[in-house]
Amino acid sequence: MDSIARRKKTKSLSIGGVRIGGDAPIVVQSMTTTDTRAVGATVAQIRELEEAGCEIVRVAVPDEKAALAIRDIKRQIQVPLIADIHFSHELALLAMQNGADAIRINPGNIPVDGIRLIVKEARSAGKVIRIGINAGSLDKEVAGRHGHPTAEALVESALKSIRLLEEMDFDAIKLSLKSSDVGTTIEAYRLIAARTDYPLHLGVTEAGTLLQAAIKSAIGIGSLLHDGIGDTIRVSVTGPPVQEMTVAYGILRALNIRCLGPDIISCPTCGRCEIDLIALAGQVEKALKGMKAPLKIALMGCVVNGPGEAAEADIGIAGGRGVGILFKKGKIVRKIREEEFIPVLLAEIANMTAPAACGAGSDPTRPAAGEEVQ
Repeated sequence: MDSIARRKKTKSLSIGGVRIGGDAPIVVQSMTTTDTRAVGATVAQIRELEEAGCEIVRVAVPDEKAALAIRDIKRQIQVPLIADIHFSHELALLAMQNGADAIRINPGNIPVDGIRLIVKEARSAGKVIRIGINAGSLDKEVAGRHGHPTAEALVESALKSIRLLEEMDFDAIKLSLKSSDVGTTIEAYRLIAARTDYPLHLGVTEAGTLLQAAIKSAIGIGSLLHDGIGDTIRVSVTGPPVQEMTVAYGILRALNIRCLGPDIISCPTCGRCEIDLIALAGQVEKALKGMKAPLKIALMGCVVNGPGEAAEADIGIAGGRGVGILFKKGKIVRKIREEEFIPVLLAEIANMTAPAACGAGSDPTRPAAGEEVQ
């Protein structure tokens, strides 16, 4: 924790009862991949995301039918909902009128008169506007001047949009400046963090399938969070959005920012390993899927060095040929047979996951779905 910069203080906003910015915890978001007009499928996916820890969800609004569907979706979910709008101010208005808690727009692709109507509706209804600047959809004037989507171009486009909304006496704003290039993303957020105190939504856009998205997001989002920059995050995965939750909470857990879910420590194996550690780690990970308690679990392939190497783990197993030891906090508890590894470990974990301090219970900073963070 000491190596992480003190988090930059930003304005505090509330989206559907969930606070972002100020001293609120980092909020984890996602976006549905379903057709928003298919209410049943969209609700099912949102509920799966809720269960996995998603705290705010975004849906695409490509037409009027999708905007109208928000009302039915909102009735059946617990998390706040953001409507993602491109080009059409009419859809933004309709989405807010049908219950969207916030909207995401890129002011550079909506006429000023339309922005003025959006701001008027958002102000009167108490909605938040996310200014979403993407490298692929920069303000045309800014893009033309810079030639290509540099970090400076992203920041200039964001500041231009901020000024536009502020001139309309509106400041319930959060910002995102995303690029598929990790370095550009990091630089853009660092620059904008020095220029404004609006809450920042972090993410690397178009990050690819799970492995690539995890790598790019861990570097991009993780670097910024380590710098003390960022108020809410979204990991973009080409695939089921529930996969984003594992990566997002993994990043937060790795930086000791929020503790949620198991942190499985396992050695890479070497010539001393005499058990199938790869299979063991896979089985344990699968068995603990969905677990909320922030337990640090070690799976080591060396009976001699394992407990010492994983001394900070809450619980672990170090295996040898046909036998292993169960240890807690680096201290040996007892010897167990190889066939007992998984049942014994899972039984011990079940006994250790009562609510408690971070490291052996539920995340004290995480709100229930839809509940405002205090």
